Amino acid sequence: METERSQNAILCVDDEAIILITLQKELKKQLGNLFQYETALNAEEAMEVIDDLVGAGVNVILILSDWLMPGIKGDEFLILVHRKYPKIRSILITGHVDAAAVDRVKKEAGTYTVIPKPWDVNKLMEAVRVCCNLN
Repeated sequence: METERSQNAILCVDDEAIILITLQKELKKQLGNLFQYETALNAEEAMEVIDDLVGAGVNVILILSDWLMPGIKGDEFLILVHRKYPKIRSILITGHVDAAAVDRVKKEAGTYTVIPKPWDVNKLMEAVRVCCNLN
């Protein structure tokens, strides 16, 4: 019998590996085995991960994405994901805020919120819980 964990995933996307490790550890600490926690270092890799997970029958619930990354920026990536997989929720985490990008990602990708780096763990986890319907 498969566990609930294998059915639902949260994907973290950032070009800095240390950020991914930190996010993944915090999510596991706060949410335990409720989800599969996946990571990607850029938008292209993230899209492959999403396609692979969805193809394997895993429900990608949430994407936590950085904004300023080489290649495709976080807002563009989340808009592309939303067009292909409209049910996946998203949170943008960034140390660099472009107001136009924030407005665009909220409108075009339905992004729940934008969290500044360095993030406040309580605010981040509150947003994650809302997006994953854990409140």
